[in-house]
Amino acid sequence: MSKGNTALIGVTGDDLVRVMAALSNPHRMRVVAAVARQRNYVSRLARELGISRALLQIHLRKLEAAGLVSAQLELSEDGKAMKFYETTSFAFHLTPQSIATAAETLHIEGASAGESNQKELQ
Repeated sequence: MSKGNTALIGVTGDDLVRVMAALSNPHRMRVVAAVARQRNYVSRLARELGISRALLQIHLRKLEAAGLVSAQLELSEDGKAMKFYETTSFAFHLTPQSIATAAETLHIEGASAGESNQKELQ
């Protein structure tokens, strides 16, 4: 098996954890799939997915924080502000080596990397 360049270029361990956590929820995976097909605004997207706007907003905020979707405010013909969401351009090639490399940059709250490793081993 080729060991080639397996690094997640420009992606820290913290970034990878945020992305994987965001995609660990089936609703958020459905949101990404829907906006990958067509950029959309919250009300229409909520109707298409069969979830409330409030719940959709929570999922969209998590996806936006992970860098998987972006939003842009636009005015409709009647002057109403509408927030349109679309996917960002992203690709992750996960291998044991790329995960190991990303893990070296993890920041665990309240401890240095050495301290957190020691605590986890105990």
